[in-house]
Amino acid sequence: MIARDGSSYRVTLPMVIANARALLEAGRALLSAEAGKDVALDLASVREVDSSALAVLFGWQRSAAARGIALRVSHPPASLLSLAGLYGVAESLPLA
Repeated sequence: MIARDGSSYRVTLPMVIANARALLEAGRALLSAEAGKDVALDLASVREVDSSALAVLFGWQRSAAARGIALRVSHPPASLLSLAGLYGVAESLPLA
Protein backbone atom coordinates (compact mmCIF):
# COMPACT_ATOMS: atom_id res chain seq x y z
CA MET A 1 0.00 0.00 0.00
CA ILE A 2 2.60 2.57 1.15
CA ALA A 3 6.15 1.23 1.37
CA ARG A 4 9.33 2.85 2.65
CA ASP A 5 11.72 3.43 -0.23
CA GLY A 6 14.98 4.89 1.06
CA SER A 7 14.26 8.38 2.35
CA SER A 8 10.74 8.51 0.88
CA TYR A 9 7.57 6.46 0.79
CA ARG A 10 6.14 4.83 -2.33
CA VAL A 11 2.40 4.45 -2.89
CA THR A 12 1.82 1.06 -4.53
CA LEU A 13 -1.97 0.79 -4.88
CA PRO A 14 -4.22 2.38 -7.47
CA MET A 15 -5.58 5.62 -6.01
CA VAL A 16 -9.23 4.87 -6.72
CA ILE A 17 -12.41 4.95 -4.66
CA ALA A 18 -12.09 1.26 -3.69
CA ASN A 19 -8.73 1.97 -2.01
CA ALA A 20 -9.31 5.55 -0.84
CA ARG A 21 -10.16 4.89 2.81
CA ALA A 22 -7.31 2.40 3.28
CA LEU A 23 -4.81 4.76 1.60
CA LEU A 24 -6.00 7.73 3.66
CA GLU A 25 -5.64 5.80 6.92
CA ALA A 26 -2.26 4.30 5.94
CA GLY A 27 -0.97 7.77 5.08
CA ARG A 28 -2.24 9.23 8.33
CA ALA A 29 -0.54 6.46 10.31
CA LEU A 30 2.70 7.06 8.45
CA LEU A 31 2.48 10.80 9.10
CA SER A 32 1.84 10.21 12.81
CA ALA A 33 5.12 8.32 12.99
CA GLU A 34 7.01 11.07 11.15
CA ALA A 35 5.79 14.11 13.12
CA GLY A 36 8.03 17.16 12.71
CA LYS A 37 9.94 15.70 9.75
CA ASP A 38 9.77 16.27 6.02
CA VAL A 39 7.97 13.44 4.23
CA ALA A 40 8.16 12.62 0.53
CA LEU A 41 5.53 10.42 -1.11
CA ASP A 42 6.40 8.94 -4.51
CA LEU A 43 3.48 8.17 -6.81
CA ALA A 44 5.57 6.70 -9.65
CA SER A 45 4.04 3.23 -9.10
CA VAL A 46 0.46 4.51 -9.20
CA ARG A 47 -1.05 3.52 -12.54
CA GLU A 48 -4.71 4.29 -11.94
CA VAL A 49 -6.41 7.26 -10.27
CA ASP A 50 -9.86 8.74 -10.00
CA SER A 51 -11.11 11.88 -8.27
CA SER A 52 -10.88 10.19 -4.87
CA ALA A 53 -7.07 10.43 -5.23
CA LEU A 54 -7.37 14.19 -4.83
CA ALA A 55 -9.39 13.76 -1.64
CA VAL A 56 -6.74 11.38 -0.28
CA LEU A 57 -3.92 13.78 -1.13
CA PHE A 58 -5.69 16.69 0.52
CA GLY A 59 -6.45 14.54 3.56
CA TRP A 60 -2.76 13.66 3.83
CA GLN A 61 -1.85 17.31 3.39
CA ARG A 62 -4.15 18.35 6.27
CA SER A 63 -2.76 15.60 8.50
CA ALA A 64 0.80 16.61 7.66
CA ALA A 65 0.14 20.27 8.43
CA ALA A 66 -1.43 19.36 11.78
CA ARG A 67 1.78 17.50 12.71
CA GLY A 68 4.26 20.11 11.50
CA ILE A 69 5.29 18.00 8.53
CA ALA A 70 6.38 19.37 5.17
CA LEU A 71 4.72 16.92 2.76
CA ARG A 72 5.96 16.60 -0.82
CA VAL A 73 4.46 14.41 -3.53
CA SER A 74 6.67 13.36 -6.42
CA HIS A 75 6.02 11.66 -9.76
CA PRO A 76 2.25 12.20 -9.90
CA PRO A 77 0.65 10.34 -12.81
CA ALA A 78 -0.48 12.48 -15.72
CA SER A 79 -4.08 11.45 -15.06
CA LEU A 80 -3.87 12.88 -11.53
CA LEU A 81 -2.49 16.16 -12.83
CA SER A 82 -5.26 16.25 -15.42
CA LEU A 83 -7.93 15.75 -12.74
CA ALA A 84 -6.34 18.40 -10.53
CA GLY A 85 -6.36 20.83 -13.46
CA LEU A 86 -9.97 19.98 -14.30
CA TYR A 87 -11.05 20.73 -10.72
CA GLY A 88 -8.83 23.80 -10.47
CA VAL A 89 -6.79 22.51 -7.53
CA ALA A 90 -3.41 21.75 -9.13
CA GLU A 91 -1.73 24.71 -7.42
CA SER A 92 -2.89 23.46 -4.02
CA LEU A 93 -1.21 20.05 -4.30
CA PRO A 94 2.10 19.61 -2.46
CA LEU A 95 3.99 18.55 -5.58
CA ALA A 96 7.78 18.23 -5.41
